[in-house]
Amino acid sequence: MAVFTPVSPAEAADWLRQYDLGELVSIEGIGSGIENSNFFFNTTSADNGGRFVLTIFENLEPAQLPFYLEFMAALAARGVAVPRPIPDRTGAILQSIKGKPCCLATRLKGEFELDPQPEHCRQLGRTIAQMHAGGLAYQEARPQLMQPNLRGLDWQQAMLPKVAEWLPADLADLLRDELAVQAGHQSGAQYASLPRGPVHADIFRNNVLFDGTRAAPHLGGVFDFYFAGVDSFIFDLAVAVNDWAIDLDSGAIDAARADALIAAYAAERPFTDAERAAWPLALRAGALRFWVSRLYDFYRPREAETLTPHDPTHFERILRLRRAGPGCALP
Repeated sequence: MAVFTPVSPAEAADWLRQYDLGELVSIEGIGSGIENSNFFFNTTSADNGGRFVLTIFENLEPAQLPFYLEFMAALAARGVAVPRPIPDRTGAILQSIKGKPCCLATRLKGEFELDPQPEHCRQLGRTIAQMHAGGLAYQEARPQLMQPNLRGLDWQQAMLPKVAEWLPADLADLLRDELAVQAGHQSGAQYASLPRGPVHADIFRNNVLFDGTRAAPHLGGVFDFYFAGVDSFIFDLAVAVNDWAIDLDSGAIDAARADALIAAYAAERPFTDAERAAWPLALRAGALRFWVSRLYDFYRPREAETLTPHDPTHFERILRLRRAGPGCALP
């Protein structure tokens, strides 16, 4: 998240009048992230204690947005800990402000856990499985809204010429080789047999909140669904493992955290044989996706009031490690 489109308190107060959410108390820009403009939005409403988040969509087209917003709404209706989009007086959850599409959703409780322990990972694994079950139900109910992971292999291949020119030859060769490996895998029968559905595709430590205490944490919720799309469930899980269950300095898998996350997921949804076989390539795919996107954001940044591109070398290290060996397995 970042702030590309500033919104003044006066503009926010005027925009809020289309909701039954009381009066504006305060609006504060959120500086983390790199895709949309986001603001903490506090009102006098009793709904959710008056605590909301306004997201202004900077890249996604209005026609794409119902998939994301209805996905969140469907999960929230099932009791999964995710933001709940707020309808205006007409019942619409997709709005506009300053000529751009936007959405107001509930603000979750808790704080980031940047040093997760096995218990945090256990709760996250269970929640990811619940999100996948809810995603399947959403897909069955609203098949016309489904869309693929927009940062999937096709996007990564399209970004190759845009980032390769900035890279030394060895890194460009590594990028091309892994894209070729993933393309071969994703064209095969094993990949086609993987269970799939709508997934978050971006479950990082800064997209999950925990409250409670460190000794007895409680997962407050998963947010920032705007990279979601239909993809394999193990890709979504691999993205989470590659962030939540690693040593951040080296990228190496931490066995205790990985085992806790994966076992909790499997208790809700057991893995198939095809998923077990494809797991090493899923971990590599998760690392590749974020290496490519971080390379693009680093070398071709957009202007924003609060924007700090992430270091792409972090996922280069992770990809190299996963190519050498997965570091964990599915039960």
